[in-house]
Parts: sequence; structure tokens; C-alpha cells
Amino acid sequence: MRRRRLADRVFWGAASLAFALIAAPAVSVVVSVFHQAAPAVGWSLFLEDTSSLGIQNALLGTLMLLLGVLVVAGTVGVAAGIYLAEFAGGRTGHVLRFFSEVLAGAPSIVIGFVGYTVLVVEFHWGNSLLAAVLALSVLVLPYIVKTTEVALRQVPTSLREAATGLGTPRWTTVRRVTLPVAWPAVVTGLVMALAISTGETAPLLFTGGWSDQTPTLHLFRHPITYLTGVTYFGISEPGARAHATAAAAAAVSLVMLLLLILIGHRVSARARRQTERMHL
Repeated sequence: MRRRRLADRVFWGAASLAFALIAAPAVSVVVSVFHQAAPAVGWSLFLEDTSSLGIQNALLGTLMLLLGVLVVAGTVGVAAGIYLAEFAGGRTGHVLRFFSEVLAGAPSIVIGFVGYTVLVVEFHWGNSLLAAVLALSVLVLPYIVKTTEVALRQVPTSLREAATGLGTPRWTTVRRVTLPVAWPAVVTGLVMALAISTGETAPLLFTGGWSDQTPTLHLFRHPITYLTGVTYFGISEPGARAHATAAAAAAVSLVMLLLLILIGHRVSARARRQTERMHL
């Protein structure tokens, strides 16, 4: 018993130390960012654009980018995940999963460079909202595909068998039976994809460009502003106010990121409870 208690204490001590080593840098970064952002925090920060050292247009541009990613990557990713989980088989499924995994490992700056070469230069779209949305969508697409496929495969087989026994067509079974059960987990994947998009900078530097103007719904040849760009460009500017604004933009990005992660965890917990009820 003494050896077991000693081993238990050693294990919990090692686990606590590992947690502290992980949490301490994260807490330090968050505290440092908010401390540096404090001088710029005020109503003017959210009411003025970047030309006046505010972030109004950058915040609006970030929300527009996230909405575009949700529509484009969400639609394509969920559809691809459904196809891989329910319809793809054999070599086709293996090939598609292979390319999805390769895309998941591609550096974001490479995706941004390819987006610049193809969309901005070859298609003559210029730095624009659509080019930025497509670059971010390609970046997060593998995560949505994988999450959707895994969520559908975790649906109890008995539900599919019951629907098949009633003579329900395969697509109707997916649409009316399996997808509603897996939907909370699918939403979790979408939320996490939006969280990844919130913190990206490299693809947007190549495709979104930069502008001090309020973003519009023009899809082509109109640069768009975003929060991470305010941090990237502001920190290189001289002056304490520019640095504080850059830190404030980073702080707002962190708040948005934390909110999305909390939403994702809440939806994931709901999905687990629903799956457990289905197994009972």
C-alpha cells in the first residue's frame, strides 16, 4: 500500500508539473497581451478604423471572413465528410482521405502563396474578400471533413439497420437519421475550424491584402482588413499607441478564439450525452 501511495503521489506530481509547464506559457502570453492592450482599450478602439488606430474595420472584416469560411468550407467539408463516411468505399475513399491528410499538413503560408499565385495573379481577382475566404477555407477544410466523417461513423449501426429494414433509401437515412444524431459533433468541427481561421495571418497577407477602408461585400479587387493584420503591421510601426493598438487587436482575437473554443466544448459535451443515450 505504501508503494502504491508513493507511486500515486509521484504520478500526480508529474502530471501537475506537466500541466504547469503547458499552462504557464499560455497564461503568460495572455496576461502580457492584455497588459499591453490596456492603454488602447476604450470606445474609440471599436468606433474608429485603422487609419485612426482603431479596429472597427478590422473587426468587421474578420467577422465577414469567418462567415465566408463557414459558408464555403462548412458546405464543402460537411458534404465531403458525409460522402466518405456513408458512400465512399475501397480505393476511392483511401485516395480522398490521403489527399485530405496531405492538405491538413500543408503550411498555411504555402496555401497563402498558392492562393496568391492562382487567385490573385492568374485569375486577376486581386487582393479581395473571395480570395481570402477561399484560402482560409482550403486551410480548415481537412478538419471539417475529418470531424464530420468521424461523427457519422460513431452513430450506432442499429439506427442504420432499423432505417434499412423499413425500406428507407440510403440518402434519406443519412439525411433524416444519422446526420441529426451526428450534427452536434459536426457543429463542433465547424466551430473549431472558425477558431483556427481567427488566428491565421499568413494566408491573408497573400490574398486579403490590407486596407484602411471599411470592408464591403465586393468579392474582387477590394482588399480587406482583419484583426491579425492589425497586430502584424501595428507592431512594426513606431510609437507606443500603434503597439497598444496591435496588442488590443490580438486581445480581441484571443477573446473571439476563447469564445469559439467554449462553444465547441459545450456542443461536444452535448454530443457525447446524446450518443450515450443512443447506446442505452
